[in-house]
Amino acid sequence: MSDRKSTPKAGTGAGTAPRAAAPEVSARAAALPREALEIAAGYAFTGPALHLGALLWEGGCLPDAQIRVPLPMLNRHGLVAGATGTGKTKTLQLIAEQLSAQGVPVFLADVKGDLSGVAAPGQPGDKVGARAAEVQQRWAAKGCPAEFYALGGIGRGIPVRATITSFGPVLLSKVLRLNPTQEQSLGLIFHYADTKGLELVDLKDLRAVVAFLTSDEGKGELKGIGGLSTATAGVILRSLTAFEAQGMADFFGEPEFDTGELLRIAQDGRGVVSVLELAAVQDRPQLFSTFLMWLLADLFHDLPEVGDADRPKLVFFFDEAHLLFDDASEAFLDAITRTVRLIRSKGVGVFFVTQTPKDVPADVLGQLGNRIQHALRAFTPDDQKALKATVKTFPNSSYDLEELLTGLGTGEAVVTVLSEKGAPTPVAATRLRAPESLMGPLDAAELDRAVTSSALYGRYAQAVDRESAYERLQASRGGKGPDEIRGGKGPDEIREAVGGAGEHRARQQKEQPSVVEQVVGSGMFKSLARSVGTQIGREITRSVFGTARRRR
Repeated sequence: MSDRKSTPKAGTGAGTAPRAAAPEVSARAAALPREALEIAAGYAFTGPALHLGALLWEGGCLPDAQIRVPLPMLNRHGLVAGATGTGKTKTLQLIAEQLSAQGVPVFLADVKGDLSGVAAPGQPGDKVGARAAEVQQRWAAKGCPAEFYALGGIGRGIPVRATITSFGPVLLSKVLRLNPTQEQSLGLIFHYADTKGLELVDLKDLRAVVAFLTSDEGKGELKGIGGLSTATAGVILRSLTAFEAQGMADFFGEPEFDTGELLRIAQDGRGVVSVLELAAVQDRPQLFSTFLMWLLADLFHDLPEVGDADRPKLVFFFDEAHLLFDDASEAFLDAITRTVRLIRSKGVGVFFVTQTPKDVPADVLGQLGNRIQHALRAFTPDDQKALKATVKTFPNSSYDLEELLTGLGTGEAVVTVLSEKGAPTPVAATRLRAPESLMGPLDAAELDRAVTSSALYGRYAQAVDRESAYERLQASRGGKGPDEIRGGKGPDEIREAVGGAGEHRARQQKEQPSVVEQVVGSGMFKSLARSVGTQIGREITRSVFGTARRRR
């Protein structure tokens, strides 16, 4: 790291700690250089905190100056950034295992497939021992209670699926790469399905409804609210067909994943670490990044307000965050911003993980109070521009950050977090601690055993294809396929069958009281009621993302 630094101006700038805080630092740390002492004083918290590492100053590591982040402040969101190979993944692992130990559940998006080791004890060695000694860490090999998931069951893990209805038109439009006009038309299709009680469970359900609404029998259904042009419907149908041809139908269906599973606490009081494997679908970035946003939006729906709690209910690590923001509309970005801003009061902390802060829109970046910035590269003019932009996002500092950020080693980072009072701490170059869990993936056989032995495996492993919109519409046409809808029954018969979906669903619920109890108990649907027979039911309540929950 760089030896260059600027003389701090006491009492000025967000990055300078007042000297009055110095007595809180240990007696051994009091012997530190004055500038280092002021930085260390900014991290001398009295309440529970996570230990990140030790201060780097003038080329050396100062183990008596510990850099920490207050546990209650982890719902104020954060950013972990840095170039490839600088240690971001190990930083996530370090934070996750400490959160778990303090009873906080964690969600990790595992894009590269190397985070499964969080469930197993780490392996001691010379490098781990040397790092622990440098940062005054009492290292002990230990793993965390963990659950492993796979998007749509592609890869090793318990399948995570969503129904088309709950995913909603806004997120689905981003996955299908629809333009704003096409997105609005898709919203009308969802509105029609909601009010008619047609459950869109999988892709074939949505195709069937679109085909009906553009047929002679159904094209008048949307006239009063804008209509659906044949050209737009054609684009949507072609997008759905291409989407399914790429093998993506498995991501939508039932049983739908209950995001409440992410909030589980193990019997020993530790938080469960939920690892979603994305390595098998990393070539479909639009899909997995949007699915991560669905998980977050669904949590936002269901969780009650808790205000400022003594610890988060969940900390959610959103890896490859730039993929979510790429080519996003202004309305979509606004929805993300509002969700991130409001979910804090529900006890959920969100950490975006990406290469540079410029990957995250300014309105979102401004809400990320905790920052861990690993090394950046400056090999090209674009790299240099990104470096300068990154430096400007930090509080005033005693370091020459431009030089420092290009000279950090693996496992080192520039840190600033929110203090217990909510103020930014001084910028601190930090040598990070070593994770105590396995720094690498689990053995494939061991991972398979962990997945199949989970209590959740029996609940989600087997896909279910129950009667929904496709089957209802097909029955109304005498069993003909969706492409033969024009030759089916007359308009009145089809409308009666569509409207009768609510009555059919009511009969099903009477036969399955446990399902009714689950639905009624869901906070998303306490106010939801539907009429039956041929009357139009109330429309599903949808969030800012257009997502909704039907079944639990």
